[in-house]
Order: sequence, then structure tokens, then C-alpha cells
Amino acid sequence: MIKVLIPYALRSFTDRNAEVEVNGKTAGEALNALTGIYPDIKTHLFADNNSLRDFINLFIDGKNINTLQGLDTPIADNGELMIIPAIAGGTNGFGTNAYK
Repeated sequence: MIKVLIPYALRSFTDRNAEVEVNGKTAGEALNALTGIYPDIKTHLFADNNSLRDFINLFIDGKNINTLQGLDTPIADNGELMIIPAIAGGTNGFGTNAYK
């Protein structure tokens, strides 16, 4: 089994579970298993063409799968897949008139 770590922002789609155990041999198989259990999370992870959304990062053993084999990156049995959505926003400290 693979443990998928769910970020707080997506837990409303996993019955508030912070971790979900799934079967799979790759990151893609693990995510497909996750979306099979919790279908509502799929649109938050995948674009219409079934590719991973740009703002979703996946880590296996602390390594971003984008620097490995992408969704084909193997995961060892009893491994961990961490979902990390990119966070944006904030202010540059100049207030709302900075670009007027």
C-alpha cells in the first residue's frame, strides 16, 4: 500500500482524511486509485486532458516527480506520495496603488 498525504486545502474532497492508503506502483497509478475512491478530488488534481495540473506538485521520498519520471515515477510498497499545491498571492508591500 502507498500512503498519499493530502494537503489541508484538498481534505474536503477526501472526507477530511489527511492520509489515504491506495494501491499502485507509480505516482500516476496511486493518484488514479485515489480519484477512484474520492472522485471529487480529480478535477483539482488533473486538467481536462488528464495531465497533472500545473499548480500540483507531487513528492516521493522528498523528491519532486517532475525531476524524475513524472507520473510514471515508481513508488515502493509502503512508500509515501505527498501532494503539494502551489500557493500564490500576497502583496509586494506597496499597497494596491503600486501599479497605477
